[in-house]
Amino acid sequence: MQLAPIDWIVVVVCLAAAFAPALFFARRASTGTAEFFASGRSAPWWLVGTSMVATTFSTDTPNLVTDFVRTGGVSQNWMWWAFLLTGMMTVFFYARMWRRSGVLTDLEFYEMRYSGRSAAFVRGFRAIYLGLFFNCAIMAAVTLAAVKIANVMLGWSRLQTVLVCGLICVVFSAISGLWGVLASDMVQFAIAMVGVVIAAHVALSQPEVGGLTGLVAKIDPATLSMLPDFSNWGLTLSVLIIPLTIQWWSVWYPGSEPGGGSYIAQRMLAAKDEKHAMAATLWFNIAHYALRPWPWVIVALCSMLVFPELADIKTALPHVSDDLIGNDLAYPAMLTLLPAGLLGLLVASLFSAYVSTMSTHLNWGSSYLVHDLYRRFINSTASERKLVWLSRMVTLFLMVCSGALVFLLSTAGEAFQLLLSIGAGTGLIYLLRWFWWRINAWSEIAAMAASFTTAIGLLIARKSGLELSSYAALVWSVLLTTGIWVLVTYLTKPTDIETLRRFCRKVRPAGRGWAKVIEPENLEGPRDNLSLAFLGWVIGCTFVYSALFGTGALLYGQYLQGAVCWTVAGTAGCGLIWIVPKIWRDNDAEG
Repeated sequence: MQLAPIDWIVVVVCLAAAFAPALFFARRASTGTAEFFASGRSAPWWLVGTSMVATTFSTDTPNLVTDFVRTGGVSQNWMWWAFLLTGMMTVFFYARMWRRSGVLTDLEFYEMRYSGRSAAFVRGFRAIYLGLFFNCAIMAAVTLAAVKIANVMLGWSRLQTVLVCGLICVVFSAISGLWGVLASDMVQFAIAMVGVVIAAHVALSQPEVGGLTGLVAKIDPATLSMLPDFSNWGLTLSVLIIPLTIQWWSVWYPGSEPGGGSYIAQRMLAAKDEKHAMAATLWFNIAHYALRPWPWVIVALCSMLVFPELADIKTALPHVSDDLIGNDLAYPAMLTLLPAGLLGLLVASLFSAYVSTMSTHLNWGSSYLVHDLYRRFINSTASERKLVWLSRMVTLFLMVCSGALVFLLSTAGEAFQLLLSIGAGTGLIYLLRWFWWRINAWSEIAAMAASFTTAIGLLIARKSGLELSSYAALVWSVLLTTGIWVLVTYLTKPTDIETLRRFCRKVRPAGRGWAKVIEPENLEGPRDNLSLAFLGWVIGCTFVYSALFGTGALLYGQYLQGAVCWTVAGTAGCGLIWIVPKIWRDNDAEG
Protein backbone atom coordinates (compact mmCIF):
# COMPACT_ATOMS: atom_id res chain seq x y z
CA MET A 1 0.00 0.00 0.00
CA GLN A 2 1.03 3.63 -0.42
CA LEU A 3 0.76 6.50 2.05
CA ALA A 4 -1.18 9.56 0.91
CA PRO A 5 0.57 12.97 0.83
CA ILE A 6 -1.23 13.99 4.03
CA ASP A 7 0.16 10.88 5.74
CA TRP A 8 3.71 11.79 4.80
CA ILE A 9 3.19 15.34 6.09
CA VAL A 10 1.97 13.96 9.43
CA VAL A 11 4.93 11.56 9.59
CA VAL A 12 7.47 14.31 8.94
CA VAL A 13 5.92 16.74 11.45
CA CYS A 14 5.68 14.12 14.21
CA LEU A 15 9.21 12.84 13.70
CA ALA A 16 10.63 16.36 13.55
CA ALA A 17 9.01 17.09 16.93
CA ALA A 18 10.32 13.80 18.35
CA PHE A 19 13.91 14.24 17.17
CA ALA A 20 14.33 17.97 17.90
CA PRO A 21 15.66 17.36 21.44
CA ALA A 22 18.58 15.40 19.99
CA LEU A 23 19.92 18.55 18.34
CA PHE A 24 19.39 20.59 21.51
CA PHE A 25 21.41 18.17 23.65
CA ALA A 26 24.10 17.36 21.08
CA ARG A 27 26.69 19.75 22.52
CA ARG A 28 26.02 18.63 26.08
CA ALA A 29 26.36 14.96 25.15
CA SER A 30 29.82 15.63 23.71
CA THR A 31 31.30 16.89 26.98
CA GLY A 32 32.00 13.44 28.45
CA THR A 33 30.82 9.92 29.13
CA ALA A 34 28.92 10.92 32.28
CA GLU A 35 26.69 13.12 30.12
CA PHE A 36 26.62 10.78 27.12
CA PHE A 37 25.72 7.65 29.14
CA ALA A 38 24.10 8.98 32.36
CA SER A 39 22.78 12.49 31.57
CA GLY A 40 25.05 13.97 34.24
CA ARG A 41 23.09 12.05 36.95
CA SER A 42 20.58 14.91 37.11
CA ALA A 43 17.43 13.69 35.33
CA PRO A 44 14.03 14.08 37.09
CA TRP A 45 11.86 11.06 37.88
CA TRP A 46 9.08 11.86 35.39
CA LEU A 47 11.56 12.09 32.52
CA VAL A 48 13.48 8.97 33.55
CA GLY A 49 10.33 6.90 34.13
CA THR A 50 8.69 7.95 30.87
CA SER A 51 11.88 7.07 29.03
CA MET A 52 11.74 3.56 30.52
CA VAL A 53 8.14 3.20 29.31
CA ALA A 54 8.94 4.55 25.85
CA THR A 55 11.87 2.17 25.50
CA THR A 56 9.72 -0.86 26.26
CA PHE A 57 6.98 0.38 23.90
CA SER A 58 8.88 -0.72 20.83
CA THR A 59 7.56 -1.91 17.48
CA ASP A 60 7.86 -5.58 18.41
CA THR A 61 5.72 -5.36 21.57
CA PRO A 62 2.29 -4.92 19.90
CA ASN A 63 3.27 -7.64 17.42
CA LEU A 64 4.21 -9.94 20.31
CA VAL A 65 0.96 -9.21 22.16
CA THR A 66 -1.00 -9.91 18.97
CA ASP A 67 0.86 -13.20 18.53
CA PHE A 68 0.00 -14.18 22.12
CA VAL A 69 -3.70 -13.25 21.81
CA ARG A 70 -4.26 -14.95 18.47
CA THR A 71 -2.51 -18.19 19.48
CA GLY A 72 -3.47 -18.50 23.15
CA GLY A 73 -5.98 -15.81 24.07
CA VAL A 74 -5.64 -12.74 26.28
CA SER A 75 -4.44 -14.85 29.22
CA GLN A 76 -1.29 -15.72 27.27
CA ASN A 77 -0.05 -12.25 28.18
CA TRP A 78 0.70 -13.52 31.68
CA MET A 79 4.01 -14.55 30.16
CA TRP A 80 5.00 -10.87 30.43
CA TRP A 81 2.44 -9.54 32.92
CA ALA A 82 4.11 -11.74 35.54
CA PHE A 83 7.25 -9.61 35.27
CA LEU A 84 5.41 -6.88 37.21
CA LEU A 85 6.44 -8.79 40.35
CA THR A 86 10.12 -8.25 39.66
CA GLY A 87 9.50 -4.71 38.40
CA MET A 88 7.84 -3.68 41.66
CA MET A 89 10.57 -5.44 43.60
CA THR A 90 13.07 -3.23 41.81
CA VAL A 91 11.05 -0.17 42.85
CA PHE A 92 10.98 -0.87 46.58
CA PHE A 93 14.07 -2.98 47.21
CA TYR A 94 16.72 -2.06 44.62
CA ALA A 95 16.22 1.36 43.00
CA ARG A 96 17.66 3.31 45.93
CA MET A 97 20.65 0.98 46.27
CA TRP A 98 21.45 1.29 42.58
CA ARG A 99 21.45 5.09 42.83
CA ARG A 100 23.61 5.00 45.97
CA SER A 101 26.21 2.88 44.22
CA GLY A 102 27.17 5.84 42.05
CA VAL A 103 28.45 3.65 39.20
CA LEU A 104 28.24 4.81 35.59
CA THR A 105 27.00 1.46 34.28
CA ASP A 106 25.54 -1.55 36.05
CA LEU A 107 28.56 -3.61 34.96
CA GLU A 108 30.85 -1.35 36.98
CA PHE A 109 28.94 -2.79 39.95
CA TYR A 110 30.87 -6.06 39.60
CA GLU A 111 34.21 -4.61 40.65
CA MET A 112 32.52 -2.74 43.47
CA ARG A 113 30.80 -5.86 44.81
CA TYR A 114 33.43 -8.52 44.00
CA SER A 115 37.21 -8.65 44.04
CA GLY A 116 40.13 -10.05 42.08
CA ARG A 117 40.53 -11.19 38.50
CA SER A 118 37.23 -13.05 38.55
CA ALA A 119 35.39 -9.76 39.16
CA ALA A 120 37.22 -8.12 36.27
CA PHE A 121 36.46 -11.12 34.07
CA VAL A 122 32.72 -10.94 34.81
CA ARG A 123 32.67 -7.25 34.00
CA GLY A 124 34.56 -7.68 30.74
CA PHE A 125 32.71 -10.80 29.67
CA ARG A 126 29.28 -9.31 30.30
CA ALA A 127 30.30 -6.17 28.46
CA ILE A 128 30.80 -8.30 25.36
CA TYR A 129 28.05 -10.87 26.01
CA LEU A 130 25.31 -8.36 26.88
CA GLY A 131 26.56 -5.23 25.14
CA LEU A 132 27.24 -6.97 21.84
CA PHE A 133 25.65 -10.43 21.42
CA PHE A 134 22.57 -10.23 23.65
CA ASN A 135 21.93 -6.59 22.82
CA CYS A 136 22.13 -7.24 19.08
CA ALA A 137 19.66 -10.12 19.44
CA ILE A 138 17.19 -7.77 21.14
CA MET A 139 17.65 -5.06 18.53
CA ALA A 140 17.25 -7.62 15.75
CA ALA A 141 13.91 -8.72 17.23
CA VAL A 142 12.77 -5.09 17.41
CA THR A 143 13.92 -4.44 13.86
CA LEU A 144 12.16 -7.59 12.64
CA ALA A 145 8.88 -6.05 13.80
CA ALA A 146 9.77 -2.84 11.97
CA VAL A 147 10.51 -4.88 8.85
CA LYS A 148 7.06 -6.47 8.96
CA ILE A 149 5.32 -3.16 9.53
CA ALA A 150 7.28 -1.44 6.75
CA ASN A 151 6.63 -4.34 4.39
CA VAL A 152 2.89 -4.15 5.05
CA MET A 153 2.46 -0.39 5.10
CA LEU A 154 5.19 0.85 2.76
CA GLY A 155 6.04 -2.17 0.66
CA TRP A 156 9.69 -2.05 1.76
CA SER A 157 11.93 -5.09 1.68
CA ARG A 158 13.92 -6.31 4.70
CA LEU A 159 17.10 -4.76 3.38
CA GLN A 160 15.48 -1.43 2.63
CA THR A 161 13.92 -1.20 6.10
CA VAL A 162 17.14 -2.19 7.85
CA LEU A 163 19.16 0.39 5.92
CA VAL A 164 16.75 3.32 6.30
CA CYS A 165 15.79 2.72 9.92
CA GLY A 166 19.34 1.84 10.90
CA LEU A 167 20.75 5.05 9.46
CA ILE A 168 18.22 7.21 11.28
CA CYS A 169 18.78 5.41 14.60
CA VAL A 170 22.56 5.67 14.35
CA VAL A 171 22.52 9.39 13.56
CA PHE A 172 20.03 10.15 16.33
CA SER A 173 21.77 8.04 19.00
CA ALA A 174 25.28 9.19 18.14
CA ILE A 175 24.37 12.87 18.29
CA SER A 176 22.07 13.03 21.31
CA GLY A 177 23.55 10.88 24.05
CA LEU A 178 21.29 9.86 26.94
CA TRP A 179 19.96 13.38 27.55
CA GLY A 180 18.64 13.54 24.00
CA VAL A 181 17.24 10.02 24.28
CA LEU A 182 15.39 10.89 27.50
CA ALA A 183 13.92 14.12 26.14
CA SER A 184 12.93 12.58 22.81
CA ASP A 185 11.35 9.64 24.60
CA MET A 186 8.85 12.03 26.21
CA VAL A 187 7.61 13.19 22.80
CA GLN A 188 7.82 9.73 21.25
CA PHE A 189 5.82 8.17 24.09
CA ALA A 190 3.04 10.74 23.67
CA ILE A 191 2.91 10.14 19.91
CA ALA A 192 2.95 6.36 20.36
CA MET A 193 0.17 6.35 22.99
CA VAL A 194 -2.10 8.52 20.83
CA GLY A 195 -1.38 6.23 17.90
CA VAL A 196 -2.25 2.96 19.65
CA VAL A 197 -5.49 4.37 21.10
CA ILE A 198 -6.55 5.54 17.63
CA ALA A 199 -5.64 2.13 16.20
CA ALA A 200 -7.87 0.43 18.78
CA HIS A 201 -10.77 2.78 18.01
CA VAL A 202 -10.53 2.20 14.27
CA ALA A 203 -10.22 -1.58 14.75
CA LEU A 204 -13.42 -1.63 16.81
CA SER A 205 -15.25 0.37 14.14
CA GLN A 206 -14.70 -2.28 11.47
CA PRO A 207 -17.97 -3.89 10.25
CA GLU A 208 -16.67 -7.37 11.06
CA VAL A 209 -16.22 -6.27 14.68
CA GLY A 210 -19.16 -4.02 15.49
CA GLY A 211 -17.67 -2.12 18.41
CA LEU A 212 -16.93 -3.41 21.89
CA THR A 213 -20.34 -5.06 22.13
CA GLY A 214 -19.85 -6.93 18.88
CA LEU A 215 -16.30 -7.91 19.83
CA VAL A 216 -17.35 -9.44 23.14
CA ALA A 217 -20.29 -11.22 21.50
CA LYS A 218 -18.31 -12.70 18.61
CA ILE A 219 -15.06 -13.75 20.28
CA ASP A 220 -14.87 -17.01 22.23
CA PRO A 221 -15.12 -16.21 25.99
CA ALA A 222 -12.10 -18.44 26.59
CA THR A 223 -10.08 -16.17 24.29
CA LEU A 224 -11.32 -13.03 26.04
CA SER A 225 -10.63 -14.35 29.54
CA MET A 226 -7.79 -12.69 31.41
CA LEU A 227 -7.19 -15.99 33.21
CA PRO A 228 -6.54 -19.36 31.53
CA ASP A 229 -9.00 -22.24 31.55
CA PHE A 230 -8.19 -23.94 34.88
CA SER A 231 -9.63 -27.22 33.60
CA ASN A 232 -6.73 -27.30 31.16
CA TRP A 233 -3.88 -27.96 33.58
CA GLY A 234 -1.12 -27.84 30.99
CA LEU A 235 -2.26 -24.43 29.72
CA THR A 236 -2.72 -23.03 33.22
CA LEU A 237 0.72 -24.26 34.25
CA SER A 238 2.52 -22.72 31.28
CA VAL A 239 0.57 -19.46 31.07
CA LEU A 240 -0.10 -18.56 34.70
CA ILE A 241 1.50 -20.75 37.36
CA ILE A 242 5.04 -20.98 36.00
CA PRO A 243 5.28 -17.24 35.18
CA LEU A 244 3.94 -16.24 38.62
CA THR A 245 5.90 -18.77 40.68
CA ILE A 246 9.19 -19.25 38.83
CA GLN A 247 9.68 -17.13 35.73
CA TRP A 248 9.44 -13.66 37.29
CA TRP A 249 12.36 -14.13 39.71
CA SER A 250 14.48 -16.64 37.81
CA VAL A 251 14.72 -15.19 34.29
CA TRP A 252 16.88 -12.29 33.18
CA TYR A 253 14.92 -10.44 30.49
CA PRO A 254 15.76 -6.91 29.24
CA GLY A 255 13.57 -4.32 30.96
CA SER A 256 12.38 -6.87 33.54
CA GLU A 257 15.64 -7.94 35.15
CA PRO A 258 15.39 -9.25 38.73
CA GLY A 259 16.88 -6.50 40.87
CA GLY A 260 17.11 -4.10 37.94
CA GLY A 261 19.80 -4.02 35.29
CA SER A 262 20.66 -3.06 31.70
CA TYR A 263 18.90 0.12 30.56
CA ILE A 264 16.59 0.16 33.61
CA ALA A 265 19.67 0.42 35.84
CA GLN A 266 21.12 3.00 33.45
CA ARG A 267 18.01 5.15 33.93
CA MET A 268 18.06 4.77 37.72
CA LEU A 269 21.72 5.78 37.76
CA ALA A 270 20.86 8.86 35.67
CA ALA A 271 18.23 10.06 38.18
CA LYS A 272 18.85 13.06 40.44
CA ASP A 273 18.87 11.04 43.66
CA GLU A 274 17.45 7.95 45.36
CA LYS A 275 13.92 9.35 45.57
CA HIS A 276 13.85 10.19 41.88
CA ALA A 277 15.22 6.74 40.99
CA MET A 278 12.49 5.04 43.02
CA ALA A 279 9.68 7.28 41.74
CA ALA A 280 10.81 6.85 38.13
CA THR A 281 10.78 3.06 38.38
CA LEU A 282 7.35 3.11 40.06
CA TRP A 283 5.89 5.27 37.27
CA PHE A 284 7.44 2.96 34.68
CA ASN A 285 5.81 -0.15 36.14
CA ILE A 286 2.40 1.50 36.44
CA ALA A 287 2.46 2.80 32.87
CA HIS A 288 3.98 -0.35 31.39
CA TYR A 289 1.57 -2.85 32.91
CA ALA A 290 -1.62 -0.87 33.67
CA LEU A 291 -1.76 1.93 31.10
CA ARG A 292 -0.58 0.45 27.81
CA PRO A 293 -1.67 -3.18 27.31
CA TRP A 294 -5.37 -2.86 26.47
CA PRO A 295 -5.13 -0.87 23.21
CA TRP A 296 -2.79 -3.59 21.89
CA VAL A 297 -5.07 -6.37 23.15
CA ILE A 298 -8.16 -4.78 21.58
CA VAL A 299 -6.49 -4.54 18.16
CA ALA A 300 -5.31 -8.16 18.48
CA LEU A 301 -8.82 -9.37 19.30
CA CYS A 302 -10.32 -7.38 16.43
CA SER A 303 -7.78 -8.92 14.06
CA MET A 304 -9.23 -12.35 14.85
CA LEU A 305 -12.52 -11.22 13.30
CA VAL A 306 -11.08 -9.22 10.41
CA PHE A 307 -8.31 -11.72 9.56
CA PRO A 308 -9.38 -15.06 11.14
CA GLU A 309 -6.67 -17.08 9.40
CA LEU A 310 -3.15 -16.44 8.21
CA ALA A 311 -4.45 -17.02 4.68
CA ASP A 312 -6.72 -13.98 5.14
CA ILE A 313 -3.70 -11.85 6.00
CA LYS A 314 -1.88 -13.16 2.94
CA THR A 315 -4.91 -12.43 0.73
CA ALA A 316 -5.21 -8.89 2.06
CA LEU A 317 -1.46 -8.30 1.73
CA PRO A 318 -0.34 -10.13 -1.43
CA HIS A 319 2.82 -8.03 -1.67
CA VAL A 320 4.15 -9.26 1.71
CA SER A 321 6.88 -11.89 1.61
CA ASP A 322 5.77 -15.40 2.62
CA ASP A 323 8.56 -15.64 5.20
CA LEU A 324 7.06 -12.69 7.09
CA ILE A 325 3.55 -14.11 7.37
CA GLY A 326 2.68 -15.02 10.97
CA ASN A 327 0.13 -14.19 13.64
CA ASP A 328 2.24 -11.27 14.76
CA LEU A 329 1.73 -9.71 11.32
CA ALA A 330 -1.97 -9.25 12.11
CA TYR A 331 -1.21 -6.05 14.04
CA PRO A 332 0.37 -4.13 11.15
CA ALA A 333 -2.28 -5.65 8.86
CA MET A 334 -4.97 -4.01 11.01
CA LEU A 335 -3.22 -0.67 10.69
CA THR A 336 -3.76 -0.68 6.93
CA LEU A 337 -7.46 -0.11 7.63
CA LEU A 338 -6.84 3.40 8.94
CA PRO A 339 -7.93 6.37 6.82
CA ALA A 340 -5.49 8.90 5.35
CA GLY A 341 -3.98 11.20 7.95
CA LEU A 342 -4.53 8.78 10.79
CA LEU A 343 -2.46 6.22 8.94
CA GLY A 344 0.42 8.70 8.88
CA LEU A 345 0.05 9.26 12.61
CA LEU A 346 0.20 5.52 13.22
CA VAL A 347 3.30 5.15 11.06
CA ALA A 348 4.90 8.04 12.97
CA SER A 349 3.93 6.50 16.33
CA LEU A 350 5.36 3.12 15.41
CA PHE A 351 8.55 4.62 14.06
CA SER A 352 8.87 6.78 17.19
CA ALA A 353 8.50 3.66 19.34
CA TYR A 354 11.12 1.89 17.24
CA VAL A 355 13.67 4.70 17.44
CA SER A 356 13.06 5.11 21.18
CA THR A 357 13.84 1.47 21.83
CA MET A 358 16.78 1.27 19.45
CA SER A 359 18.41 4.47 20.65
CA THR A 360 18.27 3.21 24.23
CA HIS A 361 19.84 -0.13 23.29
CA LEU A 362 22.51 1.53 21.16
CA ASN A 363 23.45 3.93 23.97
CA TRP A 364 23.32 1.16 26.58
CA GLY A 365 25.37 -1.26 24.47
CA SER A 366 28.00 1.32 23.62
CA SER A 367 28.30 2.21 27.34
CA TYR A 368 29.25 -1.39 28.05
CA LEU A 369 31.72 -1.74 25.21
CA VAL A 370 33.35 1.65 25.74
CA HIS A 371 33.24 2.18 29.51
CA ASP A 372 33.37 -1.41 30.76
CA LEU A 373 35.57 -2.93 28.07
CA TYR A 374 37.68 -0.34 26.27
CA ARG A 375 38.35 2.11 29.11
CA ARG A 376 38.62 -0.61 31.77
CA PHE A 377 40.84 -3.11 29.91
CA ILE A 378 42.36 -1.45 26.85
CA ASN A 379 42.97 2.27 27.39
CA SER A 380 42.30 3.55 30.89
CA THR A 381 43.86 6.95 30.14
CA ALA A 382 41.70 7.77 27.11
CA SER A 383 40.32 11.31 27.14
CA GLU A 384 36.61 11.97 27.57
CA ARG A 385 36.44 13.42 24.07
CA LYS A 386 37.98 10.29 22.57
CA LEU A 387 35.62 8.04 24.52
CA VAL A 388 32.57 9.94 23.29
CA TRP A 389 33.70 9.65 19.67
CA LEU A 390 34.48 5.98 20.16
CA SER A 391 30.97 5.54 21.59
CA ARG A 392 29.56 6.94 18.38
CA MET A 393 31.60 4.51 16.29
CA VAL A 394 30.47 1.61 18.47
CA THR A 395 26.87 2.75 17.99
CA LEU A 396 27.29 2.32 14.24
CA PHE A 397 28.93 -1.09 14.72
CA LEU A 398 26.08 -2.36 16.92
CA MET A 399 23.47 -1.24 14.41
CA VAL A 400 25.26 -3.08 11.60
CA CYS A 401 25.48 -6.29 13.65
CA SER A 402 21.83 -6.23 14.71
CA GLY A 403 20.75 -5.42 11.16
CA ALA A 404 22.54 -8.51 9.87
CA LEU A 405 20.87 -10.69 12.51
CA VAL A 406 17.40 -9.58 11.39
CA PHE A 407 17.66 -11.92 8.40
CA LEU A 408 17.84 -14.98 10.73
CA LEU A 409 14.58 -14.39 12.67
CA SER A 410 10.99 -14.97 11.57
CA THR A 411 8.54 -14.12 14.41
CA ALA A 412 8.42 -11.96 17.54
CA GLY A 413 7.33 -14.92 19.66
CA GLU A 414 10.36 -16.91 18.50
CA ALA A 415 12.70 -14.11 19.58
CA PHE A 416 10.90 -13.73 22.95
CA GLN A 417 11.25 -17.44 23.78
CA LEU A 418 14.92 -17.42 22.75
CA LEU A 419 15.73 -14.51 25.08
CA LEU A 420 13.79 -16.11 27.94
CA SER A 421 15.60 -19.43 27.59
CA ILE A 422 19.07 -17.88 27.53
CA GLY A 423 18.40 -15.92 30.72
CA ALA A 424 16.65 -18.73 32.61
CA GLY A 425 18.00 -19.51 36.07
CA THR A 426 20.19 -16.46 36.50
CA GLY A 427 17.61 -14.16 38.10
CA LEU A 428 17.90 -15.35 41.70
CA ILE A 429 21.56 -14.46 41.90
CA TYR A 430 20.80 -10.87 40.83
CA LEU A 431 18.31 -10.58 43.67
CA LEU A 432 20.45 -12.15 46.39
CA ARG A 433 23.81 -10.56 45.60
CA TRP A 434 22.64 -7.33 47.27
CA PHE A 435 21.64 -9.12 50.49
CA TRP A 436 24.01 -12.07 50.93
CA TRP A 437 27.74 -11.55 51.35
CA ARG A 438 28.71 -15.09 50.32
CA ILE A 439 27.84 -14.71 46.61
CA ASN A 440 31.01 -14.03 44.63
CA ALA A 441 32.12 -13.44 41.06
CA TRP A 442 32.44 -17.17 40.41
CA SER A 443 28.77 -17.55 41.33
CA GLU A 444 27.85 -15.24 38.46
CA ILE A 445 30.27 -16.87 36.05
CA ALA A 446 28.78 -20.27 36.84
CA ALA A 447 25.22 -18.95 36.45
CA MET A 448 25.93 -17.43 33.05
CA ALA A 449 27.73 -20.50 31.74
CA ALA A 450 25.13 -22.93 33.07
CA SER A 451 22.19 -20.90 31.76
CA PHE A 452 23.61 -20.56 28.27
CA THR A 453 24.76 -24.18 28.06
CA THR A 454 21.45 -25.53 29.34
CA ALA A 455 19.44 -23.36 26.95
CA ILE A 456 21.47 -24.49 23.94
CA GLY A 457 21.39 -28.13 25.06
CA LEU A 458 17.61 -28.14 25.52
CA LEU A 459 17.13 -26.35 22.20
CA ILE A 460 19.17 -29.01 20.38
CA ALA A 461 17.34 -31.80 22.22
CA ARG A 462 13.93 -30.40 21.29
CA LYS A 463 14.99 -29.90 17.68
CA SER A 464 16.12 -33.54 17.68
CA GLY A 465 12.67 -34.75 18.67
CA LEU A 466 12.63 -34.61 22.49
CA GLU A 467 9.07 -34.01 23.70
CA LEU A 468 9.53 -31.13 26.14
CA SER A 469 7.14 -28.21 26.60
CA SER A 470 8.47 -24.67 26.84
CA TYR A 471 7.52 -24.39 30.52
CA ALA A 472 9.17 -27.71 31.34
CA ALA A 473 12.32 -26.54 29.58
CA LEU A 474 12.22 -23.34 31.65
CA VAL A 475 11.87 -25.26 34.92
CA TRP A 476 14.76 -27.57 34.05
CA SER A 477 16.92 -24.58 33.07
CA VAL A 478 16.17 -22.83 36.35
CA LEU A 479 16.82 -25.94 38.47
CA LEU A 480 20.10 -26.83 36.77
CA THR A 481 21.42 -23.27 36.63
CA THR A 482 20.49 -22.45 40.22
CA GLY A 483 21.91 -25.70 41.54
CA ILE A 484 25.21 -25.14 39.72
CA TRP A 485 25.76 -21.55 40.84
CA VAL A 486 24.87 -22.31 44.47
CA LEU A 487 27.31 -25.24 44.47
CA VAL A 488 30.06 -23.11 42.92
CA THR A 489 29.42 -20.39 45.51
CA TYR A 490 30.25 -22.75 48.36
CA LEU A 491 33.19 -24.37 46.55
CA THR A 492 34.99 -21.09 45.85
CA LYS A 493 36.51 -18.46 48.11
CA PRO A 494 34.33 -15.54 49.18
CA THR A 495 34.99 -11.98 48.05
CA ASP A 496 37.76 -10.09 49.84
CA ILE A 497 36.40 -8.83 53.16
CA GLU A 498 37.57 -5.23 52.65
CA THR A 499 35.83 -5.10 49.26
CA LEU A 500 32.62 -6.28 50.89
CA ARG A 501 32.90 -3.68 53.65
CA ARG A 502 33.46 -0.86 51.15
CA PHE A 503 30.42 -2.07 49.24
CA CYS A 504 28.30 -2.07 52.40
CA ARG A 505 29.40 1.42 53.39
CA LYS A 506 28.59 2.72 49.92
CA VAL A 507 25.28 0.95 49.22
CA ARG A 508 24.03 0.24 52.78
CA PRO A 509 22.16 -3.01 52.05
CA ALA A 510 19.56 -4.10 54.61
CA GLY A 511 19.02 -7.45 56.30
CA ARG A 512 21.20 -9.87 58.25
CA GLY A 513 22.94 -11.29 55.18
CA TRP A 514 25.94 -9.00 55.86
CA ALA A 515 26.25 -9.69 59.59
CA LYS A 516 29.53 -11.58 59.11
CA VAL A 517 31.00 -8.65 57.20
CA ILE A 518 29.98 -5.48 59.00
CA GLU A 519 27.68 -4.44 61.82
CA PRO A 520 24.84 -2.00 61.01
CA GLU A 521 26.22 0.63 63.40
CA ASN A 522 29.40 0.81 61.32
CA LEU A 523 27.48 1.96 58.24
CA GLU A 524 27.46 5.64 57.34
CA GLY A 525 23.82 6.57 56.78
CA PRO A 526 20.48 4.75 57.04
CA ARG A 527 19.64 1.33 55.69
CA ASP A 528 16.36 0.57 53.97
CA ASN A 529 13.41 -0.80 55.96
CA LEU A 530 12.74 -4.24 54.48
CA SER A 531 9.30 -4.51 56.10
CA LEU A 532 8.15 -1.27 54.48
CA ALA A 533 9.72 -2.32 51.19
CA PHE A 534 7.83 -5.63 51.24
CA LEU A 535 4.56 -3.87 52.05
CA GLY A 536 5.17 -1.38 49.24
CA TRP A 537 5.83 -4.27 46.84
CA VAL A 538 2.53 -5.95 47.75
CA ILE A 539 0.54 -2.71 47.51
CA GLY A 540 2.18 -1.75 44.21
CA CYS A 541 1.45 -5.11 42.59
CA THR A 542 -2.13 -5.03 43.89
CA PHE A 543 -2.68 -1.55 42.44
CA VAL A 544 -1.37 -2.39 38.97
CA TYR A 545 -3.05 -5.78 38.60
CA SER A 546 -6.37 -4.40 39.88
CA ALA A 547 -6.18 -1.50 37.41
CA LEU A 548 -5.27 -3.89 34.59
CA PHE A 549 -8.17 -6.27 35.34
CA GLY A 550 -10.58 -3.42 36.10
CA THR A 551 -9.96 -1.80 32.73
CA GLY A 552 -10.42 -5.13 30.95
CA ALA A 553 -13.66 -5.83 32.79
CA LEU A 554 -15.10 -2.43 31.88
CA LEU A 555 -14.13 -2.90 28.23
CA TYR A 556 -15.88 -6.30 28.26
CA GLY A 557 -19.02 -4.75 29.75
CA GLN A 558 -18.54 -6.53 33.09
CA TYR A 559 -19.29 -3.41 35.14
CA LEU A 560 -19.66 -4.98 38.57
CA GLN A 561 -16.34 -6.79 38.26
CA GLY A 562 -14.75 -3.64 36.91
CA ALA A 563 -16.07 -1.58 39.81
CA VAL A 564 -14.73 -4.07 42.34
CA CYS A 565 -11.31 -4.12 40.70
CA TRP A 566 -11.11 -0.35 40.53
CA THR A 567 -12.20 -0.05 44.15
CA VAL A 568 -9.29 -2.32 45.09
CA ALA A 569 -7.01 -0.29 42.79
CA GLY A 570 -8.14 2.95 44.42
CA THR A 571 -7.49 1.58 47.90
CA ALA A 572 -4.05 0.32 46.84
CA GLY A 573 -3.35 3.68 45.20
CA CYS A 574 -4.03 5.41 48.50
CA GLY A 575 -1.68 2.91 50.09
CA LEU A 576 1.06 3.89 47.64
CA ILE A 577 0.48 7.58 48.35
CA TRP A 578 1.02 6.79 52.04
CA ILE A 579 3.89 4.33 51.92
CA VAL A 580 6.23 5.93 49.36
CA PRO A 581 6.66 9.21 51.30
CA LYS A 582 6.91 7.20 54.54
CA ILE A 583 9.83 5.21 53.14
CA TRP A 584 11.53 8.46 52.20
CA ARG A 585 10.79 10.10 55.57
CA ASP A 586 12.09 7.09 57.51
CA ASN A 587 15.35 7.18 55.57
CA ASP A 588 15.71 10.92 56.11
CA ALA A 589 14.95 10.58 59.82
CA GLU A 590 17.46 7.77 60.31
CA GLY A 591 20.07 9.72 58.40
